[in-house]
Amino acid sequence: MSEDGAKTMTKTIGNATTNPKTQPVLSPAAAGRAFAATRRAFLAGTGSALIVATLLGRDEAAAAEACPFSNVTANPNAFIKIGADNTVTVLVKHLDMGQGCATGLTTIVADELDADWSQMRAAFAPADHRLYNNFAFGPVQGVGGSTAIANSWTQLRLAGAAARQMLVAAAATDWNVAATEIKIERGVVRHGTRQATFGELATRAASMAVPTNPTPKQPGQWVFIGKDRSVGRIDTLGKTSGRTVFSLDMRRPGMLTAVVAHAPKFGAQLRSFDATETRKVKGVVDVVEIPTGVAVVARDTWSAIKGRQALKTTWNFAAAETRSSDAIMAEFKRLARQTGLTAGRRGDADRALRGAVKVIEAEFEFPYLAHAPMEPMNGTIERRADGVIEAWAGFQMQTLEQATIAAICGVSSAQVHLNTLYAGGSFGRRATAACDYVSEMTHILKATQYRTPIHLVWTREDDMTGGFYRPMVYHRVRAGLDSQGRIAGWDHRIVGKSIMIGTPMESMIVVNGVDRTTVEGASDMRYSVDSLHVTVSNGREGVPVLWWRSVGHTHTAQATEVMIDELARAAGQDPLAYRLSYLDKAPRHQAVLKLVADKAGWGQPMAPGKGRGIAVHESFNTHVAMVAEVTVSGTTIKVDRIVAAIDCGIAVNPDVVRAQIEGAVGFALSSVLRNRITLKDGEVQEKNFDGFEPTRMSEMPKVEVHIMPSMMCPTGAGEPGVPVLAPAIANAVSAATGRPMRSLPLDLTQTGGA
Repeated sequence: MSEDGAKTMTKTIGNATTNPKTQPVLSPAAAGRAFAATRRAFLAGTGSALIVATLLGRDEAAAAEACPFSNVTANPNAFIKIGADNTVTVLVKHLDMGQGCATGLTTIVADELDADWSQMRAAFAPADHRLYNNFAFGPVQGVGGSTAIANSWTQLRLAGAAARQMLVAAAATDWNVAATEIKIERGVVRHGTRQATFGELATRAASMAVPTNPTPKQPGQWVFIGKDRSVGRIDTLGKTSGRTVFSLDMRRPGMLTAVVAHAPKFGAQLRSFDATETRKVKGVVDVVEIPTGVAVVARDTWSAIKGRQALKTTWNFAAAETRSSDAIMAEFKRLARQTGLTAGRRGDADRALRGAVKVIEAEFEFPYLAHAPMEPMNGTIERRADGVIEAWAGFQMQTLEQATIAAICGVSSAQVHLNTLYAGGSFGRRATAACDYVSEMTHILKATQYRTPIHLVWTREDDMTGGFYRPMVYHRVRAGLDSQGRIAGWDHRIVGKSIMIGTPMESMIVVNGVDRTTVEGASDMRYSVDSLHVTVSNGREGVPVLWWRSVGHTHTAQATEVMIDELARAAGQDPLAYRLSYLDKAPRHQAVLKLVADKAGWGQPMAPGKGRGIAVHESFNTHVAMVAEVTVSGTTIKVDRIVAAIDCGIAVNPDVVRAQIEGAVGFALSSVLRNRITLKDGEVQEKNFDGFEPTRMSEMPKVEVHIMPSMMCPTGAGEPGVPVLAPAIANAVSAATGRPMRSLPLDLTQTGGA
């Protein structure tokens, strides 16, 4: 919250600030180890059923028993501020990068308080892993894996219920009446003819003891939660009016702008540079070397870019990745012919395949993908007169980023103050273990001797070519049918570079060399296939990779769902009925499939050149099914309609959930139809949106979203809409053409669609 904003909150319940002298210091490496250790401990705990189900194998019965992260205490002081002007500000511990979590988290508090929505506000919490840690990550504040609502559901219900009880206690004391006789409705506290606003009661309420065991509302009492369009997005007015401050909007007194000349190949080292011509560019103030390249510092962005264009650099490519994409994929295919590490096994797949009457073999290739958020990486940092390092950015992993800044500047984490701002997208890009752009801006500040605030800006070309992509992955699947058309055996080999190996999070998620983020959705496939063997080989290449919206599910869903369709057709059975017959132990999968099939009119005839396809997948404990309708004309694919059904437990804001599925379709459609990042001799070829074209409004299909009614605890909606889109479209194209459509992006000019 800004200082001006803080001054208006003269009467508050709680104080979200912490004493910096008591904050423990975490180095980036220590933060990563703490992240891993606590995550392991959490997964081993009694309250971890849902998270274990999400990451390490599914158990839907266990998921229904209790919400994850339920072992928390009410702490309204950390999350709720009530001002004299009667505004209620919810301090949001997770970055909102467009997914709408600020609205969802504020909705939870508003409902528990019985507040009026017009008085609700949201602000990002300060960096403090003791108060604002993500329970799934350990003592680390941050967000990812569609955890924002699921993580804070119980925590904020308790905080809101406690704050409400404190307001009632304050009114009861003032009016000398029993608390049980007091009612709150739409932000007004009443007893008979007497009434008071939250703002009028805030000072006394703040002096009340925090209830140790507040009782949240029952579902039948909810006013906002789960109600369609009961609230609007809390960030709509600010964003549509231009008032919302993004990281790119930051301006500080005396601020200079920096851009960095990075190596043209990943892993290359700077040998030398000549800044003679750069320093002649009007507006350029300084040129400094940092670990990732050479920074040009200027009075404005354009001058910095022009200065960089005049810079002469030489690089050492001895340790660089110099291969092209085709060569790396060829290596992956070679590895797939070898014995990989077992990631999942049921029965004896080899023996079952030998006895099958028909075997289908399929290859699936997946390219590197850029995250391509609307707002490229950037951030502002300065050293204040009191020695505190203050920074502004769309911080996604605040504890790691705070520790990174502290380590570079040689100060404690307590001396680093982060201001989290709304981010123009992330899709995983801002959540790097290396905290790359944050590290970079800090090194520039240090190299310029802390003289002025520094605003680091990555151009679109920097963002597209500067690293961290969805990994390139290769799948080879062999599946056999018996004489009744049932699946006899399934052998699934995956090759790709691990996201986790070599990072501080390796010990958290990599077991016996198997990175669960590479095989998730395949090794734990929910279809009741008795003989299944999934292996993985970790490719070795020099391209920096990272989670991309829905992580491993981006490719495993395509491989499994397309293969299931091919098996159904080979068995002469309807793809929907075939799926349902293998999901007898997965009722939530069955439910979304039946719902989406009904809403889409599954089974109705399609005109020539048109096709309808279906897919279902679970990711982040959310179940999504989609039906795609397409028109194929020659080698052109047009997606006409997408019908989706989602089971994400309680939908706190149904309209936001719908928006997330619609957004997932828009985000992922370009990767289904055309997008890829390719290397030529180690250099990225797609440098801007002309070569990595986002989905255009003119090609956006009609999207219909249906939300399953549920009283199970909320799960994520930000990522789970992505995995099912590609296989639903691929299966629709196959239905229209009779050709298998396996690899992404889909390409009808290639034999077999591969």
